[in-house]
Amino acid sequence: MRVLGIDIGGSGSRLALRESSTEPRDEREGSATRITAAGAAVDAVALAALRTAAEAWPTQIREVSAIGIGASGLGTLVTDHAKLLTRLRDEARTLGFTASSTAEPTVVMAIDAVTAHLGALNGASGAIVALGTGAIAIGGDGRARWHRVDGWGHLLGDRGSGAEIGMQGLRAALRAFDGIDAASTALLTAARARFGEPAAWPGLLYTRDDRAGVLASFAADVAALGAHDAAAHEILTTAGADAARSAIAALVPGIAPRIALTGGIARSSIVTDSFTNSVTALRPDVAQVSPAGDPLHGALLLAERAATGTLEARPDYVWI
Repeated sequence: MRVLGIDIGGSGSRLALRESSTEPRDEREGSATRITAAGAAVDAVALAALRTAAEAWPTQIREVSAIGIGASGLGTLVTDHAKLLTRLRDEARTLGFTASSTAEPTVVMAIDAVTAHLGALNGASGAIVALGTGAIAIGGDGRARWHRVDGWGHLLGDRGSGAEIGMQGLRAALRAFDGIDAASTALLTAARARFGEPAAWPGLLYTRDDRAGVLASFAADVAALGAHDAAAHEILTTAGADAARSAIAALVPGIAPRIALTGGIARSSIVTDSFTNSVTALRPDVAQVSPAGDPLHGALLLAERAATGTLEARPDYVWI
């Protein structure tokens, strides 16, 4: 079964064509989605990804059973999912996508947490928490049942995310700058090296559409300091514990007691150790597993399950 998977995030997008579940995927890069006052530009990025696929695989798109799209902002910042699905189907038809000589491919969209879940657990039941620029946890059975926790964006939530770590790092740096907490001096030095003098930070951050990404860029500096700076270590430890609580909250009845931690922030051993210890303390019955695959793998699984009728549409999570 030939399927196309598209993974759209705040830092970029990727698309892959796979001939079957036993074959390696052929991958391409795409653009990032932007969040503005008008919402998330998922439609433009997804349409561009379809055009990229048509250019990369002009012959193969003639027999694509399904197109699976996982996107950041799809659940909270896109208002008309039916309209977006129609636009995607129309564009696929115009570009020459077909499932067979008489049929068009199924198009399915899901919030990025669903495709992260499918990829990390290889379609099995359980919960995942994805820590990237933002943060979201989701429990699900991989087919019909989903329960989301967090994913509220960097102003209202995203506990344990890169944006949250970066924000807490900058707040600690400003406490050192204001003479309130000298323990954060190392963070102030790192923040100056990245962003310049503190007086410029409000203008740098408050006016940016990509503010979450700018904040998350400082998470790398916080992580680098974590091993030998107490303030940075505390921020990272808190992030791991917050992520653990979100993951456990996603394990509603009917979901297997299995958790995977995913995303770029999981590369910090301090975050992962805190996450592991917190889950064990709160839910010792939960199995903690390593991610089986990435969100792009999840987008391909999403397409396969939609094509075979083993995936159900669920408002706020999956649209077919």
